[in-house]
Amino acid sequence: MDRSAVILAGGISAQAVAELEGKPLLNYVVTAIGDLVDEIVVVVDSQECADAYAKFVAPDIRFTVNESKDESALSGALAGFEATKGDYTLVLPAGSPFVSHELLSLLFELCVGKAAVVPRWTNQECEPLHAVYCTKMALDASRAALAEGEVDMEAMVEKLRGVRYLSTMVIEQIDPDFKSFFTATTPADLRKAFAMSKPKAAPKKKQKKARFG
Repeated sequence: MDRSAVILAGGISAQAVAELEGKPLLNYVVTAIGDLVDEIVVVVDSQECADAYAKFVAPDIRFTVNESKDESALSGALAGFEATKGDYTLVLPAGSPFVSHELLSLLFELCVGKAAVVPRWTNQECEPLHAVYCTKMALDASRAALAEGEVDMEAMVEKLRGVRYLSTMVIEQIDPDFKSFFTATTPADLRKAFAMSKPKAAPKKKQKKARFG
């Protein structure tokens, strides 16, 4: 098995089951991943959460429970890395309904032979929750970071050697509005997502003023 995907869904109170135009946010992420991977693993906080989420997705999608008490993104990612079988693993939050299939494909392509491919903004801020990792290396780095009391994904990335950072200037050619990085975690975010899902209105043409005389 070559490619896996980990979706961080957390508890059932998360926005992953909230619907955007009649479709749960989690399903948007699953659809975006499409045929890019050999398996999809959804990380949840409890078996009850898994049972609830399972009603919304295809039966071939697997669930794993994050047993860690801190419930951080890093511990969730570690639970996912431990459950996956692929050489490379994509990590995504469940509430990212606009993530680009084309961008995910590019991340996988660029990760071959690397520890990870992580999108990075021009101000050097990274997007480690929308990245692809060499599973074994990320597994070791995640454990090491958590053992040191770290809970942020950035701490894990800093422990990796051979990370390729993908500039948002490149990503902009695929995703001009950077919608891929939008994540809905609150009701307000969901309202924003609804607005973002609507096509942009065409700019109104300025009417020329008539001249007299």
